[in-house]
Amino acid sequence: MDTPQKQVTMDTIASLAKRRGFVFPSSEIYGGFGSTYDYGPLGVELKRNIKNLWWRDMVQMRDDIVGLDSAILMSPLVWQASGHVAQFTDPMVDCKQCKHRFRADHLENNEDQESKIGVPFGPPKSKMRCPDCGGELTEARQFNMMFKTFVGPVEEDATVTYLRPETAQGIFVNFFNTQQSMRRKLPFGIAQQGKAFRNEITPGNFIFRTREFEQMEMEFFVRPGTDEEWHKQWVDARYQWYLNLGVNPDRLRLREHEKAELAHYAKGTTDIEYNFPWGWGELEGIANRGDFDLRKHSEESNKDLTYFDEETNEHITPYVIEPAVGVDRIMLILMLNAYHEEPDKDETRVVMRFHPEVAPIKVAILPLSKKLAEDARKIHALVRPHFMSQYDDTGSIGKRYRRQDEIGTPLCVTVDFETLNDNAVTIRERDSMEQVRVPVDELVPRVREMLTLGKRIEV
Repeated sequence: MDTPQKQVTMDTIASLAKRRGFVFPSSEIYGGFGSTYDYGPLGVELKRNIKNLWWRDMVQMRDDIVGLDSAILMSPLVWQASGHVAQFTDPMVDCKQCKHRFRADHLENNEDQESKIGVPFGPPKSKMRCPDCGGELTEARQFNMMFKTFVGPVEEDATVTYLRPETAQGIFVNFFNTQQSMRRKLPFGIAQQGKAFRNEITPGNFIFRTREFEQMEMEFFVRPGTDEEWHKQWVDARYQWYLNLGVNPDRLRLREHEKAELAHYAKGTTDIEYNFPWGWGELEGIANRGDFDLRKHSEESNKDLTYFDEETNEHITPYVIEPAVGVDRIMLILMLNAYHEEPDKDETRVVMRFHPEVAPIKVAILPLSKKLAEDARKIHALVRPHFMSQYDDTGSIGKRYRRQDEIGTPLCVTVDFETLNDNAVTIRERDSMEQVRVPVDELVPRVREMLTLGKRIEV
C-alpha cells in the first residue's frame, strides 16, 4: 500500500527540476532573466511526450480535426480586429514606497496582507496595500500585455507589430484556407501548437506563469445552436484526458467563469483547475467563443469567412469551442502529481511516478559491473531504436536505481554476470520495485508489454 503523500512544495519541484536536468533558469550565468526558463535534456523529452500525446488524441485519432502551424509574426491588423490591442490588458498598480509592481486583481485584502507581512496598516486609504512592504499603492491602470516589435530596419509606428499572445488568431485567419483545402464540413476543428508571449506584470510560481510559453489550442467550429452541447462535450473530454494520464482526481476540479470575468470574446468558459501548492489555479480553459472571431475578422478584412452549407444552401458564421492549455503548465502538474517520497531502510526514496507515456526515459540499461559494459552496450543498442533509453554504469547499482527513480524511468534492465551464461537480464519495475528475469531475445516485446500495462495504472 502506498504511503500517504504530503503536499509537495514548489521549491522541492524546482530544485529537483534543476538538479536532474528538467528545467534551468534562463541566462543563469548572467543572473537570470525575468521568469524565463530553459528546458534541459529531460525537460525536452517530457514536453515532447506531452505535445505528441495531445496531438495524437486531438488530431491523429480523430476524423474531424486537422493541424496548422501559423506564423508568430502577423499583421498588426489581426490584433486590432481580435480586440487584443484595445482589450488584452491587466490592471497594474505600483507601490509608492518600495516601487514594486503588481496586478491589482491578484492582490489580497488588507487583513490577509497584514497577517502575512506583520505590519498593521491602520485605516487604509484604499482596499489594497503592497504585499511586500505594506506601502500605499497607486491607482490601478490598464497595461497591455502584448510584446511590441518592429518589422524592418526602421523603428517607427508604421512598422510596429506584436509577438502573438495566443496561437488561436492564426487559426481564425486561416479558417477559409483550411476549410477549402481540406474540404471540411461542420463540425470540424483546427489544432495548433506553438510559442506565445505575454508581458506578464507579475509572473511567478516557477513555470506556472511565464512571459514566453508554449500553447496547445484547438478551435472547433460548430453550427450555432449546437455550441453549448459541444462545449460540454469538450469540457468532459479534456477533463478525462488528465485522468487518463494518472492525475489525481482529488486535485482536479471544473470551474465555470462568472459573467463578470468572461473574456470579451467569450459566451462561456469552463476552467480545469489543479490544486497547486499555493491553491487552486487554472490548468486549461475551454471557452465558447461564439462567432466573435470569424465575424470580426470578416468585418475588418472585408473577406467572407462564412461556411457555405450545400445542403441548406445558406451561409453560416460558425460558433467556436476552444480548448486551450499551456504545455508548461501540464508539465508542472505532471511533476507535482508524480512526486513521491517513500521510506526505504535508513533513507527516503524519491520517485517520480510518471505515467509511462509521458516519462522522459522509458528504460535504463544498467550493467552490474563495468566489466560487463561491452555486453550491456549491445543490449542498449537493441533497445534504443524502440524506446527513449539511458545507459548508466557509474556508481553502485542501488544509487543508479535511485537516480532512475528520481527522473521517473518506469523500467530498469540490469545486466549481470549470469547474463553471460543464460543470455537473460533482470527488469526492475519502478513503483513496485519488483523484478523479473527475461531472455534478451524477448526483451523488447516484454518491455513494450510492461509499459503498455503501466498505462492502465493510476498514480
